[in-house]
Amino acid sequence: MPEASENTTPTIQMVRLPGGVFRMGCDRFYPEERPERRIRVPPFQMDKYPVTNRDFALFVEATGYRTIAEIAPDPADYPGLRPDMAHAGSLVFERTAGPVPLSDPARWWIFRAGADWRHPTGPSSTVNGLMDHPVVHIAHADAQAYARWVGKTLPTEAEWEYAARGGLEGTDYGWGEELSPEGAIMANYWRGNFPYSNLRDDGGYRTTPVTAFPANGYGLHDMIGNVWEWTDDWWSESTVHAAGPCCVADDPRGGSLRESLDPEMPNISIGRKVIKGGSHLCAPNYCQRYRPAARAAQMVDSTTSHIGFRCILRETFNA
Repeated sequence: MPEASENTTPTIQMVRLPGGVFRMGCDRFYPEERPERRIRVPPFQMDKYPVTNRDFALFVEATGYRTIAEIAPDPADYPGLRPDMAHAGSLVFERTAGPVPLSDPARWWIFRAGADWRHPTGPSSTVNGLMDHPVVHIAHADAQAYARWVGKTLPTEAEWEYAARGGLEGTDYGWGEELSPEGAIMANYWRGNFPYSNLRDDGGYRTTPVTAFPANGYGLHDMIGNVWEWTDDWWSESTVHAAGPCCVADDPRGGSLRESLDPEMPNISIGRKVIKGGSHLCAPNYCQRYRPAARAAQMVDSTTSHIGFRCILRETFNA
């Protein structure tokens, strides 16, 4: 069980963001980030850092909630499901012994029965000593359930990217144009040759405490690296919903459920949401998505050891 806490309510502070127009997307990295376009978001408040194991434990203690990773999948929902995966569990990253083809994620992702938010690397592991790390093995519905409990919601992709930029305009990274300015390490990303050699000072290669790295210009921690974060937008390969180069779009809401389905898995009609920010597994030689503009598609029922979330509060105005 997680370490006991005397607190009964979440401890996450929130930061108010002023809103406004910013340049979303990037034309210099991956195709799905294009084109750069001008987007307007209204003011909102955002959690200062991702939801931690400590705060998620409070939610579970108060509600008895069970995450998707803690419930065995129904084979009827997953045609062709292998028997070894028909168990409660989740995907866990394991470092390889040496170089492997980077086109084969099965080399480092292992489905482990009994892995969940309480047991991040498998049934014999715990979150004791990790209470200030981001909670992981969280599906989109799990993040939504927590958000409802605290009276918040998940951000749109545009809100998330606006926040991650920290007030900087058009820079590649959340802190400027260089990944490691003057040698400084600004986030928890993979340092070394992924997926076998990590040069982190502490010898680790998984999550870190949510305030271990500097906050961005808005005072937000871990917007880049550590864990990917769920947004509430359906995935779309293109940004055809965005305004043209002469115009400003108001907080577009991504694609549709139908658009988000994975064309490579036609027998599984499970939608994909946008995740943002990259994780501790993004590296210069693999998945350079430790940037505000970076985005990826994730099935809403997916749980892994590198996906978490944070919440927002939208401001309301009386007419």
